[in-house]
Amino acid sequence: METQRVTEHESPAASQAEPPGRPTEQAAGDPAPMTGGRLDSGAPRAQGAAGRPGTDGSAPHHRATAHAAVPDPREQDVSPVREPDPTRTSEPPRAPESPGGTAEPKAAADPAEGESATPAGDPGKPLNAIAEDAEHTERERRGGDRLRFVGAATRRIARGVDLDETVLGLCRASVPAYADAILVYLRDPLPVGDERPSSPFTLRLRRSDRVPSARLHGGDLPLAGGVAEGAAEHTDVRAGGPLAEVLRGVRPVFADPDTPDSPLPELLGPDCDLPEDHHAVLAPLRGRRRVTGAAVFLRRPERPAFESEDLLIAAQLATHTALGVDKAVLYGREAYIADELQRTMLPDALPQPTGCTLASRYLPAAETARVGGDWYDAIPLPGSRVALVVGDVMGHSMTSAAIMGQLRTTTQTLAGLDLPPQEVLHHLDEQAQRLGSDRMATCLYAVYDPVAHRLLIANAGHPPPVMLHRDGRAEVLRIPAGAPIGVGGVDFEAVELDAPEGATLLLYTDGLVESRARDVWTGIDFLRGKLADTAELTRPGTAPPLEPLCDEVLDILGPGDRDDDIALLAARFDGITPSDVAYWYLDPRAQTAGQARRLARRALERWGLEELSDAVELLVSEVVTNAVRYAERPITLRLLRTDVLRCEVGDDVPQLPRLRQARATDEGGRGLYLVNRIARRWGATRLSTGKVVWFEVALP
Repeated sequence: METQRVTEHESPAASQAEPPGRPTEQAAGDPAPMTGGRLDSGAPRAQGAAGRPGTDGSAPHHRATAHAAVPDPREQDVSPVREPDPTRTSEPPRAPESPGGTAEPKAAADPAEGESATPAGDPGKPLNAIAEDAEHTERERRGGDRLRFVGAATRRIARGVDLDETVLGLCRASVPAYADAILVYLRDPLPVGDERPSSPFTLRLRRSDRVPSARLHGGDLPLAGGVAEGAAEHTDVRAGGPLAEVLRGVRPVFADPDTPDSPLPELLGPDCDLPEDHHAVLAPLRGRRRVTGAAVFLRRPERPAFESEDLLIAAQLATHTALGVDKAVLYGREAYIADELQRTMLPDALPQPTGCTLASRYLPAAETARVGGDWYDAIPLPGSRVALVVGDVMGHSMTSAAIMGQLRTTTQTLAGLDLPPQEVLHHLDEQAQRLGSDRMATCLYAVYDPVAHRLLIANAGHPPPVMLHRDGRAEVLRIPAGAPIGVGGVDFEAVELDAPEGATLLLYTDGLVESRARDVWTGIDFLRGKLADTAELTRPGTAPPLEPLCDEVLDILGPGDRDDDIALLAARFDGITPSDVAYWYLDPRAQTAGQARRLARRALERWGLEELSDAVELLVSEVVTNAVRYAERPITLRLLRTDVLRCEVGDDVPQLPRLRQARATDEGGRGLYLVNRIARRWGATRLSTGKVVWFEVALP
């Protein structure tokens, strides 16, 4: 978290005055400007002859202590905490101005009558009563100005969603209307919810702001380059120190540098040389449960010092800022949880099955909707096949993401049973009905066989996939649409299609092709044209690279926010050539293990892999022996040469073998132990007709 750059504002002196007699209408959401250290609405008002307006018209005096507490807002009458300056004398108040902006003439009074003399225009009212009325009117006007300023400032602060916007709202509302400069410190790290805060208590300078130095007359505030010159970036709050005492309270305090026990030196650090004649208020930012930071408001000497009424304003600004910080932290945590949930619902990394290259993309609907119901998956199947899945649950909420996670888990379980695509969708539909949710989902499930170069697809209300052939032709596959998942009582149909070598299949969700400007089918046709244009940029007869192709596909969205989530899964069909495959059917007899060893040796010699013969023959013998022992029908033996040598043995027995530690007296039970020690990988998959046990050996 870095300190933000300083923003300079126009000085109050540069603002244009309104014509006399015409009240100034402050724009909604913007704080009213301040003149002479006070909020000014521009309306005509009575002025003291000298000093700032008040009960005695005297000039402000420096406070005796740095920690004068703000008056309790529940008290009806809040009087200033400082005493009048004995060096200044009060002057009699002037007569109130007329609506036109000129003072009304008053009759000459008899000197003997003194304060009891009455003006000629109002024979029944003494001068002191007129002065009291003027002071009362002035106090009411200033109070209204303060309320309007606080209302506009809090609205501006409340507009922030994250920490930067909230702190920026405080700075823009305070400078220059309330102060000439501000420094905002936040706790580092910020605790969330009911978490216990970390120790020690550390404050980090989040942002500083000031009036432009060119507008200042006299001593400039030590703020430059967005960071207070010399101000500490990090401050460890010392237990029992003056800063800790202020943060323990709930009210702002006067913190002028020239006062004893001022908390500013501890907060700003020893390298910050703040002139002693500057005026300061330190306001703790206390949220719902704890202090989250502190704000320092500074005024130059030429501007009137802070008063007790200014502490009330600082308290309001600090309270709303602290609540905004709490809101921003909770919002950030919610967004983090949503991101983590969505990330765990999707695959961390796609597998790279034999004969198929995969790539994917996922984009949430917008920054404010980080979770959704779109998902994709790629599941390796026996026989070097791979299941390609893409689905979409309605909505962009945590509920949609949770339902999506359940459906994805169910799909992975059903795929492990090697069920046909239409059966997988049927069981998904039943699972969705058991969930009891009214949110329907669409899903497309495809199985690619790299040996047969075939594709088996079933659809449940999902947009059809698009296949980009090696010659640059883009084709929308014609498959039955089917009903969405969750409707119930609907059969699904699977179709088998060619999957030529070098072709690319794109599975996607409707967020890629549908928007406010076009419907789904218009978007699909646009996607098909986009793929064809992209293929023309590559060499004829060569498939475009997969990762750049995914980026090009996403470019059809154009600028602006997306209306829906986007899940994209691209599969390049490389296939496995027949010369790299050896396949046999073997009868379950006692001699079958020896026959399998001889067949495997011949295949390895044909591929030039004789140095693997001993290890492969041993492993094939062990796996085939286990299959023959329990099988009642012919078993299958298949060898695949790709980037590894893969051996698959299938039988009609559904029970999966388990690795166990054989005892010294056991005559068997060591076959899988040898497979586990020698093979690079091995496993077993249950099929609808039995099972397949496979192992892989690295090529030399």
